[in-house]
Amino acid sequence: MAACSSVAAAIPSTISVSSSSSSSTSSARSLFPLSRASQESLRTSFLPRLPQQARNRQSSGCISGRCSSISVVKASLEKPLVGNLAPDFEAEAVFDQEFINVKLSDYRGKKYVVLFFYPLDFTFVCPTEITAFSDRYAEFEKLNTEVLGVSIDSVFSHLAWVQTDRKSGGLGDLKYPLVADLTKSISKAYNVLIPDQGIALRGLFIIDKEGIIQHATINNLAIGRSVDETLRTLQAVQYVQDNPDEVCPAGWKPGEKTMKPDTKASKEYFAAI
Repeated sequence: MAACSSVAAAIPSTISVSSSSSSSTSSARSLFPLSRASQESLRTSFLPRLPQQARNRQSSGCISGRCSSISVVKASLEKPLVGNLAPDFEAEAVFDQEFINVKLSDYRGKKYVVLFFYPLDFTFVCPTEITAFSDRYAEFEKLNTEVLGVSIDSVFSHLAWVQTDRKSGGLGDLKYPLVADLTKSISKAYNVLIPDQGIALRGLFIIDKEGIIQHATINNLAIGRSVDETLRTLQAVQYVQDNPDEVCPAGWKPGEKTMKPDTKASKEYFAAI
């Protein structure tokens, strides 16, 4: 809005000019009102210097500092990831210090998948997340869930990192595969790629046995993720799929009360809290 107001202040509704008369030795200054068309022409000449947002506001009637209409940014026509089929991929990975091939759709009809992206090998926050998921892999296994880690590094980089001791910033042996996304096509398909840096944000996706993404979360580069919260969310996803007439309230954990998604039946839950 400030940009709109400053431009409005810079555009006069009158122009001050200097004129001289042959019958007078002194100069006189006169103010000539501009026509509405002339004022609009001046405003238009200022627009290329404004950022797009200011131009949008100007065209919506914000030039006087007040918006006479709302400028709406159109949403993407692409489908949201959550609730839709997970983008399939096939790529090389490192598991048990060997190179293997991983195809996401191979898990369809068999297992849930926790797919998480991280920026780069041999960094700082990343090994704390990767090893945390590995240390608690047995808990995911009990929930019939595979874990897959993905970065834009090569399998050779993954292997070198796995072969580096944890005390030296390495990973040691992992209980799940690390996928190599050298072409960045997987990161791009899941909308986590930072184009100008060529690395992925910390995206995490829970994919059900039918290959549908049921949960997605994306952290910025400096913020690590919680294995506890991933497990809790996974358990909630599995519970509502097994009990389609129930929903899980905030912070729900197995054994706690759920609610019925109904205006009358839900009162039982609210009355008990």
